[in-house]
Amino acid sequence: MARKRDRERRPARRAEPIEPRRRLLVVAEGDVTEREYMNGFVSKCRNPLVSFDFVGDAGVPMTLVGRAKQLADAAVEAAQREQDDYLAFDEVWCLFDRDEHPHVGEAREMARANGLKVAMSNPCFELWLVLHLRDNPGMQHRHAMQRILQDLMPGAQLKHIDFEQLIAGYEQAFLRAERIKREAREAGDALANPSTEVFQLTDSIDDEGRLRRASARDRRDQESRAKASASAQAAFELAERQQREASVAETLDAERDDSDG
Repeated sequence: MARKRDRERRPARRAEPIEPRRRLLVVAEGDVTEREYMNGFVSKCRNPLVSFDFVGDAGVPMTLVGRAKQLADAAVEAAQREQDDYLAFDEVWCLFDRDEHPHVGEAREMARANGLKVAMSNPCFELWLVLHLRDNPGMQHRHAMQRILQDLMPGAQLKHIDFEQLIAGYEQAFLRAERIKREAREAGDALANPSTEVFQLTDSIDDEGRLRRASARDRRDQESRAKASASAQAAFELAERQQREASVAETLDAERDDSDG
């Protein structure tokens, strides 16, 4: 959905160039936990280009994806009508739980077919929050996952969160969710319980964090390549030394044979 923007942008107040921020729309189920976390996260990232539409607990995935498509299409129509591409969204996300919802596969396929992105959690959004405070809790029913979160945040009221407590563990949550997702994919079920895609949504919102993690990944890749190169060079030098030693040994053996003869 990325488009060329005609509107003038103020120059960034930093030496390094960054990509222009994108307009995001997040259509989400849930009316308390998801709202409190996502609003808090957007505020922390100081990203004014994220809009939310919370459909409440009654929003099953198919309904939610349909709502997202409707809003995305309406934004495109407004952009065309006003001749202003800025009115359309660059990314539209559907945030929902696997839970016991019906037709989840169809909802994901409908989203993909319409250029929408999905951030699904299995069993529920609380898994993403739990990962801010501890490592993978393993397969859980949604009620059990919610109880785990309550135990980890005893000061928060039911369904509410302590955002400051959570956000302190965001980077750990990101890495944990990324690892769980990778392990689930390698096991042949990328949407297994437990798994969550919310880190991909927050990564899209958090421009500075995304660039920082990309830079860190580049450094790790460079270090890994340097180590591999050094290891290969060491192996080559060892093989050469062993070959020289073997050649010297063969020469000495040949000289001793000649002397004995």
